[in-house]
Amino acid sequence: MGTSERDLVVRTITDEADGVVAIELADPADGALTPWTPGAHLDLLLPNGLTRQYSLCGDVDDTSHYRIGVLREPRSRGGSEWLHTALAVGDRLRARGPRNNFALDDAAHHVFVAGGIGVTPMLPMLEAVRRRGGSWQMVYGGRTRAAMAFLGELPPEVEIVPQDEAGHPDLGRLLDDPKPGTLVYCCGPTGLIEAVQQRCAGWADPDAVRYELFAAPATDDDTGDQQPFEVELAHTGTSFVVGPGESILARALEAGADIVFDCEDGICGSCETPILDGRADHRDHVLTTAEQDEQRCLMICVSRSATPRLVLDL
Repeated sequence: MGTSERDLVVRTITDEADGVVAIELADPADGALTPWTPGAHLDLLLPNGLTRQYSLCGDVDDTSHYRIGVLREPRSRGGSEWLHTALAVGDRLRARGPRNNFALDDAAHHVFVAGGIGVTPMLPMLEAVRRRGGSWQMVYGGRTRAAMAFLGELPPEVEIVPQDEAGHPDLGRLLDDPKPGTLVYCCGPTGLIEAVQQRCAGWADPDAVRYELFAAPATDDDTGDQQPFEVELAHTGTSFVVGPGESILARALEAGADIVFDCEDGICGSCETPILDGRADHRDHVLTTAEQDEQRCLMICVSRSATPRLVLDL
C-alpha cells in the first residue's frame, strides 16, 4: 500500500535541550503543506537509508512548515545521530505523511503522561484541549530538567518531574481515581507506558489508555503456536502460504507487492493494510481494541490470520 512522498527543505535547526533539537521543515517552493491533526507524525526517508517516524509538535493551524523534535540517541541504528550530526539548514529531506496513528479523541477529561522526547505529540494535543476549554491534567517526566525539551511552551499547570530532582511521577495520584470519561494519552519509554497500563488495568474501558511506543516491548517466542494460513493479494490475484515464524509482509514482498513499511515490530503503522475477507489475529501496538475488533485492517509485519484464508487490499 503506497503513500505519497515529497521533498521538504530544512528551514531551521534549534537546540531545545541537552541532546534534543527542533527541526522545521518547509516546502521548497514555500507552498502550503498538508494539514495535520494532533498526534500525527512524519516518516523521514534519510540519506543513510533509514526511515524514521517523528511526531509533529508545531502549530496545527500553521501550514507553512512542520516541526519535529529529535533526541540524539547514540545507541540507536543511526537515524537520530545522522539528523544531529549531518543535517544542515537548507538541506532537503524526503518525507511521507503526515499520518496519524495516535489521534486525539474527544473526552470529558484528558490525562497526558509524557516521558522524555515523548512530550512532542503531547504539545499539540494539550493545546487543542486547552483551546476548547477542556478538562485536563499532564505530567512530564525526564532524566534531568536540562534534558527536558519544550518546557517553555508548557502552561504552569503541567507537573514537571525531573528524575534527579523528584524521582518518578506519582502515577497513582494521577490515575488511581479517574474522573468519569477520562482518556489517557502516554508517550515515552516502554517502562513508563507499561506502568501507566498497569495502573489503568482495572478501568472499564480497555481503550481508555492510548499510547505510542518508541520500541516494541519484549515478547515470548510463540512461533510454536502459529498455524499456517493462506493470503491472497487482491490486486494481482497472487496467493501464498504464511508459515510459522514467517510474516505476511515478508511473503508479500517476495510476491512482488509494493508495500510501505519500516519498524517490522507493529509500532509505527506504516504497513497498515485493509482486509477484504477473513479475520486478523492482531498483534500490533497501533490499533485500539475497538479498531482491532472492526477487522478493517491489520499491520502485516506482525499480525497473522485468525481464519484459514485472508484476502488483502494489495
